[in-house]
Amino acid sequence: EVQLQASGGGLVQAGGSLRLSCAASGFSIGRYAIGWFRQAPGKEREGVSCIVSGDGSTYNIDAVKGRFSISTDNTKNTVYLQMNSLKPEGTAVYYCARRIYPSDNVCEPFEYGFWGQGTLVTVSS
Repeated sequence: EVQLQASGGGLVQAGGSLRLSCAASGFSIGRYAIGWFRQAPGKEREGVSCIVSGDGSTYNIDAVKGRFSISTDNTKNTVYLQMNSLKPEGTAVYYCARRIYPSDNVCEPFEYGFWGQGTLVTVSS
């Protein structure tokens, strides 16, 4: 059974940092694109950072480049999102998800078919 469990969210002040974790089971994260997505209040869900650890391919949206970093621990079958210099507009529920199809690094929500429950990140100003 494919499962993804997101954790690590919380309340932080602007400029602070958090590291989110996504523990995956039922498949190897090396084969599939794993993405971090977020949905802010009143906004559509968007891809934030995605990775295919098998070939080292990573993607970050422009809004988080230089501040967020996605990485994996393949031994633990876990994906991380290190979030630095957080901004209030980063407040959202963050979800980790697995793409339906293997190999390609795609970071569009409609391409992902397995989702964790999400973890709430609140950035105060």
